[in-house]
Amino acid sequence: MPLPSLLGLRPDELSVVCQRLGARPFVGKQLADWLYHSFADSFSAMRNLPKTLREALSAEYETGRRPHRLVQQSADGTRKYLFPVSGDHTVETVYIPDGERATLCVSCQVGCKMGCTFCMTARQGFSASLTAGEILNQILSLPERDTLTNIVFMGQGEPLDNLNGVLRAIEVLTAPWGLAWSPRRITVSTVGLRNGLLPLIEGCKCHVAVSLHHPIPDGRAALMPAERAFGITEIADALLPYWGKRAEGRDMQRRLSFEYIVFEGVNDSLRHARALIALLGGLDCRVNLIRFHAIPCSDLRPASPAVMLRLRDFLTEGGLFATIRASRGEDILAACGMLNTAGKS
Repeated sequence: MPLPSLLGLRPDELSVVCQRLGARPFVGKQLADWLYHSFADSFSAMRNLPKTLREALSAEYETGRRPHRLVQQSADGTRKYLFPVSGDHTVETVYIPDGERATLCVSCQVGCKMGCTFCMTARQGFSASLTAGEILNQILSLPERDTLTNIVFMGQGEPLDNLNGVLRAIEVLTAPWGLAWSPRRITVSTVGLRNGLLPLIEGCKCHVAVSLHHPIPDGRAALMPAERAFGITEIADALLPYWGKRAEGRDMQRRLSFEYIVFEGVNDSLRHARALIALLGGLDCRVNLIRFHAIPCSDLRPASPAVMLRLRDFLTEGGLFATIRASRGEDILAACGMLNTAGKS
């Protein structure tokens, strides 16, 4: 049996651990400093802790830091890392440098339950949800950790299906005793689950991105089975109190975006653009248009660049701010919808 990990615990929880091992409660704060401020990856490195405590910790716990097993580099500079997690599983994490910005796309589950037809992670099926420590390890054990400017929960898995783990990881990332990041540097992407969307919005101040991909319920359901449980029109209505253009007291610094992969002949017409404007017109949001990255055994095809430009311009002229997201890391299967660790260890 693997030893329990300390990564992801709060200072008060670390104090309980220290007291159980015979140390004074204040040592829990020192332990948190080593984990989250000094990024210690072993107990032996925690030099101001008593030797007896370090030995006791080593015998009963792990720090939770685990190095990557594999890295692949794209021609465009994107790097994809393979990190081990419990149960002999692995997850993929994508580092995307872009001038003065560097974004890390982290995973929150091994595989995914959502079944989206255009996604390689969905084809993997679901194996496990990650602990907060396993999510944080992707960040803290990243060789480029100190260059990061943004984190997006857009890797493997559905964040709202692992809400507790994701919110705990965000708490560590943003708390003064943790990494003290601004929540404005973090975006959580979700298909939208009924029991998780509002707790996510209320539980943190991060930006929110909704995987939309089709503005008409029947069309979205054909691509995304989650639509049948919590429809996009219900999701849009639920977001109005927070991002509605007429909402009182809304947080102007907190962004709402909708992810829209554009498929040839499926969701790329002006009819779909008009439906998007009707659906989202009451929200202060943006639409990120994403080129589809073709996957094996799928009839879906990417829309042409000309069609994507036409769609962007029509949406913008209709009052819905739209951008075309640059594709990164496709040559190493690191682009949107391409992550899959089936058979990788």
